[in-house]
Amino acid sequence: MENQNPVNVFATWKVKEGQLTNVLNILKTVQAESVKEEGNLFYTIHQSNSDADTLVLFEGYTNELAVTEHRNSTHFQELVLGKIVPLLEKREIILATPLD
Repeated sequence: MENQNPVNVFATWKVKEGQLTNVLNILKTVQAESVKEEGNLFYTIHQSNSDADTLVLFEGYTNELAVTEHRNSTHFQELVLGKIVPLLEKREIILATPLD
């Protein structure tokens, strides 16, 4: 049975040198589209204080199904997987459920 509790996504991206502006421009569109999703609670973009080329995305979804729907969305498939991922050196994703 899928987790019906809220699920947070922590994504750490190390952007290839010289590609930060390109990634951020595309990511603004991804963020704008993601917050429109029915199951999205929030979508925030953070930049490391010690390395400008490291971005951390903090996203909240109502449940695991909402995360799956996000990952299957056109904007995720075309923009994140199609355009952003090739501009990254490293990508780490952690799914976590908040504890009370």
